[in-house]
Amino acid sequence: MSFESVIREGGVVLFPSDTVYGLACDPENEAAIERLYALKGRPPDKSAAVMFFDLEAALAALPELSSGVERALRKLMPGGVTALLPNPGRRYPLACRADPSTLGLRVVDVPVLRDVGVAVLQSSANPSGGVDARTLAAVTPAMRAGVNLEVDGGELPGVASTVIDLREYEAGRWSIVRQGLVAADAVRCALG
Repeated sequence: MSFESVIREGGVVLFPSDTVYGLACDPENEAAIERLYALKGRPPDKSAAVMFFDLEAALAALPELSSGVERALRKLMPGGVTALLPNPGRRYPLACRADPSTLGLRVVDVPVLRDVGVAVLQSSANPSGGVDARTLAAVTPAMRAGVNLEVDGGELPGVASTVIDLREYEAGRWSIVRQGLVAADAVRCALG
């Protein structure tokens, strides 16, 4: 089965991102999300990011983004960042459990997944609060047994994404919420 067909049929995929291994499912399928959260041991009320494998597809799915935020995303993505965005359209409500007004967005460029045309809800493939997996073999056997498809991308950097809050970007305010793969200096350079 292909990555896309597993996602469309409500399955969970173990896959390589540009940072660490992750778990992915359909961001609009509640049963699939519950299964992903159970595999990870993630609290059910915690939000998760929505990931795209193409920046233009992400921007098309979020037409209410301001031009300033769109320009910022074009400077940052694809890459090892997660952007916290204003979500006035209340897009992907199942991913935004903790705060429907905020959407976490990731856009990655992963060679083995460049043809994936669906958005996914994603979370790192480690037990909640555990060490990030930089290889497929580092993912726990129980988690690996619980997915419908594994995609091996070799060894990854093993550092989670840098989380950047862009919710007040139009007012000239942004911040790094979690330092990760992309250095603060690179973020400052991109955002000015």
